[in-house]
Amino acid sequence: MDFNYRWKNGARPSRDEAIRHKYLLDESQFENEQDRQLAEESARRLLNVPLPTADEDKSVLPKADPERKM
Repeated sequence: MDFNYRWKNGARPSRDEAIRHKYLLDESQFENEQDRQLAEESARRLLNVPLPTADEDKSVLPKADPERKM
């Protein structure tokens, strides 16, 4: 499979690097954010890396209730 976009650091990242970084592709080649998102998703699929989820930034642990006393 041929990939039509330039990688951010000039070379295809390893799977470990791709998991750690939010963006894998060079941003100068895109005209808008929607095109960039689609290309990033394609790059992650190509590398077999999980796609980011909408709630990725939220904590999985519940917050303590400040009104509750121990």
